[in-house]
Amino acid sequence: MLVTSPIPGRISGMRICLLSACCALALTSSGQAEPSPDLTKQIAIIQAVGAEGVGNSDAAKAFGQLSRSGPSSLLPLLRAVEPSNSIARNWLRSAIEVIAEKAATSGHPLPLDALRGFLKDRRQSPEARRLAFELMLEIDLEGTERMIPSFIDDPSNELRRDAVAQILDRGKKQLADSDEAAAKTYRIALDAARDVDQIQDIAKAFAEMGIEIDLPRHFGFLTNWQVVGPFHNLERKGFAEKFAPEEKVNLDAAYEGKEAKVKWQSLSTPDPYGKVDLNKPYGKLKEVTAYAYHEFTSGEAREAELRLGCKNAWKIWLNGELVFGRDEYHRGQRIDQYKMPIKLRKGSNTILLKLCQNEQKQDWTVQWEFQLRVCDATGTAILATNRPEPSTTRQ
Repeated sequence: MLVTSPIPGRISGMRICLLSACCALALTSSGQAEPSPDLTKQIAIIQAVGAEGVGNSDAAKAFGQLSRSGPSSLLPLLRAVEPSNSIARNWLRSAIEVIAEKAATSGHPLPLDALRGFLKDRRQSPEARRLAFELMLEIDLEGTERMIPSFIDDPSNELRRDAVAQILDRGKKQLADSDEAAAKTYRIALDAARDVDQIQDIAKAFAEMGIEIDLPRHFGFLTNWQVVGPFHNLERKGFAEKFAPEEKVNLDAAYEGKEAKVKWQSLSTPDPYGKVDLNKPYGKLKEVTAYAYHEFTSGEAREAELRLGCKNAWKIWLNGELVFGRDEYHRGQRIDQYKMPIKLRKGSNTILLKLCQNEQKQDWTVQWEFQLRVCDATGTAILATNRPEPSTTRQ
């Protein structure tokens, strides 16, 4: 299963001005109201919406039905977020907001206990849990904010971010009095942080205290690769075409590339966030495909995750088995953008990544790069046993 990680931060539009009377009722009531007729049917209609307006007319009618339902519909709507596509999620979020607003103006309580239970269930969609959190803040601000420290190891970046922010506030206050205390606090923040802006704040604080940190090692970014290319991606057909490295990886082999014979070569990156730039060995090419290969030695067989950031089309294989692929271009890149559960075997594990660049020539389409790390389900790095120590070349 692939999990895409939305841009962290609070969901816009969820700061709903609830009446004080509604808040008081919500603290003592589960708010069970009559659900809208055919709730499951209306949700299914919205989930069927597609690109370029497919199903929009039916979705608009279903949205109208859902918007007239009561607070008891909130939990089914939240649970529907995870299996829905991005367009359907927008419809569902809007329905949730409208239902909450109507409850506020009419004095009907929201199901606080049910929302709290949903928020605590880490198996639920991170985006939906964040929506539930936003609703709870409006119902019981103080009680909900007391939950924030428990998000420090949450698999949802959308919630973890708030806990890290609290720790960073504490560390900034400690900096004025004690570097030792501040360093301990910032270390806790670093272990938990997953968002680049917070990581940068932490790195800056360590630098001010004269403490060096190895960010690629801390987060487990893979920074040493073997790469080969370019192959073609004419008319975007390279994504589906099976080039020689997909049949068998032979680091001594030469292949027919887009215009000439191509061979594997080493490519390492000094980037603190593990970004591997394919423009460096190949130039700023378009309509091309390349492969990156890495051997990861695990000390034990275990559950893990591959976490990828990439704005180009890509496929990834672990030990010769396709894990996932995404035939999309230039939709942004960030740490842990794609999360893929895997099983590492004890000993050597091979990772092969295919990266396609399309025909667009605007400045913002030039980047041909990726960042990949191996971690557990909470985002804590899993380091390979064949990874060099910091004093030697990074891996």
